[in-house]
Amino acid sequence: MTHPSDRQQAVRNLYNTYPFPPEPLLDEPPPGYNWRWHWQAAYNFCTGRKPSTDKIRILDAGCGTGVGTEYLIHLNPAAEIVGIDLSEGALEVAEKRCQQSGVRDHHTAPVTFKRLPIEQATELEGEFDLINCVGVLHHMPDPIQGIQALAQKLAPGGIFHIFVYAELGRWEIQLMQEAIAILQADKRGDYIDGVKVGRQIFANLPENSRLVQYDKERWSLENHRDASFADMYVHPQEVDYNIKTLFELIDASGLEFVGFSNPQFWELERLVGKEPELIERAKNLDERSRYRLIELLDTTISHYEFFLCKPPLAKMDWSDDQTLTEATAEVHPCLNGWPSQSLFDYDYQLVSLNDTEFQFMQACDGTKTIGEISQALGVGLDLGRSLQARQLIMLTPKI
Repeated sequence: MTHPSDRQQAVRNLYNTYPFPPEPLLDEPPPGYNWRWHWQAAYNFCTGRKPSTDKIRILDAGCGTGVGTEYLIHLNPAAEIVGIDLSEGALEVAEKRCQQSGVRDHHTAPVTFKRLPIEQATELEGEFDLINCVGVLHHMPDPIQGIQALAQKLAPGGIFHIFVYAELGRWEIQLMQEAIAILQADKRGDYIDGVKVGRQIFANLPENSRLVQYDKERWSLENHRDASFADMYVHPQEVDYNIKTLFELIDASGLEFVGFSNPQFWELERLVGKEPELIERAKNLDERSRYRLIELLDTTISHYEFFLCKPPLAKMDWSDDQTLTEATAEVHPCLNGWPSQSLFDYDYQLVSLNDTEFQFMQACDGTKTIGEISQALGVGLDLGRSLQARQLIMLTPKI
């Protein structure tokens, strides 16, 4: 068993050899985005309301080459942003990426990068309202130590977005990782050699090999880059989770589970919804048992993405008519194709608005209340309530 510091150094060596993610640097702001990196959208998802301020602090923990950090800068111009990583090679790329694209030119708050392992995040000054940690904790020698260090830096009422691997959907990857390691023998740690060995294996396995088919179906488009191949198949440190071990990690953080950020994926109905008796049998399951059942029935789940929070995080209940009537409404900031009756929502799902819904949303300009818009259009409050529930509009309650 190698010492945790040796494994941390091995990870650092990998990312100095193959800075990750390997996305090319651009001369303009990045195209498209992930709503989880947009403070207003993420906060609205977690609480059901627009945040009271955009002047916040964001930590990108394990920022790598700055692909996510670039979006955080671009989408949150008033936020102070700090990116940390243990690889100086990756950080050099991150600095260059965010400078070259011009996203820092229009950013009104400080942006800093620092070489700092997540285990030492407590050394950072102050607390953060949003922490982003994507694809990192599962590569740490002690993920619990990592999540606990970050939890200490989360401000009360702050939210924490995490992405970690799931074991069932990565079974074939685990097999290939071990096969490469066996063939590398004493050359383990030579990541260029590991990529060479892995590519030779794939090139020579029979076409009907489960390993070959799985890679072609799921990963080959990104794995044509050596950095992506190395990150997947020759990584020196990886922990893959199941629902039980995932919640052990979450519980150890001392934070509160808000929910998966892809909730539609965690609906049992999408798997066995055609059989009402099964849905009825599952009604009395506790939350974690229900999630475990879903991952057992869908073995393609290769990761978990979710939000945690540090209480108190007040969640809005819009069921009260008076509260809803007095709320100010505006269009959600992460719609693609607005203004149009046919658009993509915050999660890139196609939405078709009827005439009344479209008129209602057009009136959501950030100054009018739901009551005023409903009265002007002669519609009931439930229309505004429905648009809010679908995250097509955001609401700010009356102070």
